[in-house]
Amino acid sequence: MTTKEIALTAATALSDKKGIGIRLLEVTDVTTLAEYFLICTGTSNTHINTLCDAVEEAVTEAGEPLLHREGHRSGTWVLLDFGALVVHVFTDETRAFYDLERLWNDATPVALED
Repeated sequence: MTTKEIALTAATALSDKKGIGIRLLEVTDVTTLAEYFLICTGTSNTHINTLCDAVEEAVTEAGEPLLHREGHRSGTWVLLDFGALVVHVFTDETRAFYDLERLWNDATPVALED
């Protein structure tokens, strides 16, 4: 699978678990950190953990192992690092505070299928 296909697999996993405001950004032209950032909001700490577990399972099954999981103890922002794909799952308040879409506004948005 290509990195884009893996990112879309992760987006589908988020959608299947009722993630809110799912956005996929291609960041290859603006940073060397990753190729894609996937951003999503969860409604509670439990929902955020469920979303992250679903992404980890789907992406690992697709052949891309999780390199690092950060923030799971705080429950307001969890980052899943798969190397070329970084997934950010926030509470609504934390997402608004960090506003990654504004921070990475030079990135290319990728259309997600419904």
